[in-house]
Amino acid sequence: MIRMLIPVLDHSGAVEAARYAAFMFLERGVTEVELLEVLEPVGEGRAAAFHSRSSLVRHEKQAMLKALIDARTILEEAGVPYRWKRVFGHRTKAVADYAATTRPDVMVIDASHMGFFRRLAVLASLARRTVTPVTMVH
Repeated sequence: MIRMLIPVLDHSGAVEAARYAAFMFLERGVTEVELLEVLEPVGEGRAAAFHSRSSLVRHEKQAMLKALIDARTILEEAGVPYRWKRVFGHRTKAVADYAATTRPDVMVIDASHMGFFRRLAVLASLARRTVTPVTMVH
């Protein structure tokens, strides 16, 4: 049976990846799903010049919480057993590091909100950093 990792990379969420996981669970292909919330360091962008670090962290957590709740709702309604974990760091590096320690069978990324070049960049970065197969759904 397959252990699936679904990274929630930004506030757009991982709804399509959660739907895919629910479908695969109902088809008896997936036994375990892990949602990985990735929060980037907030003090590195232009917004840090205009807002306090604490307000940026609070805003990022709220946006990511909405995205995470949407994915969790889909998994719960389908009866999919899942775990949730939060990591901090740059998106693809944090996901690859986590995948190296937990060794999932497949990683599914929701690419429905990404443009072509961002999809390509995320896929290329993960392909360089991890041996876990990556599937993008949209």
